[in-house]
Amino acid sequence: MTGGHRAEGEEEMLALGRSIGEMLPRRHLVYLIGDLGAGKTTLTKGIVEGLGAGRAEEVSSPTFTLIHEYGDPVRVYHIDLYRLESARELAGLGLEEILERDAVVIIEWPDRFARWLPAPDLTVRITHDHDARRVYLDPPVTFGQ
Repeated sequence: MTGGHRAEGEEEMLALGRSIGEMLPRRHLVYLIGDLGAGKTTLTKGIVEGLGAGRAEEVSSPTFTLIHEYGDPVRVYHIDLYRLESARELAGLGLEEILERDAVVIIEWPDRFARWLPAPDLTVRITHDHDARRVYLDPPVTFGQ
């Protein structure tokens, strides 16, 4: 993989997330793909801020609760599928209803249930690049300098 956006440290990952959030329409499905500790939740903090749905410090990983909601009214759903083990558990989340709402839906670990999930509007892949992260967007997005 070539290109991508380089983020060195948490502040740069937050800034990249803010830039992504600022360009997202009101209703969008975003997949976050990356290893444990890649920075998916940190990027989500920035996205939530960029959308004006909350402050970064209000955002945390939904690993155990599975779904976090941000904004009043809710404008962002942050969903983590890492701990789910079956399609039956996935069906119990109520994703169909959430996806019908005017909100940005961010899903971590979508690859675990790819055959049961709709196609995303944006896929974000985060990889390690020595002392930084590389963030790839599909479809590609270039931000102004």
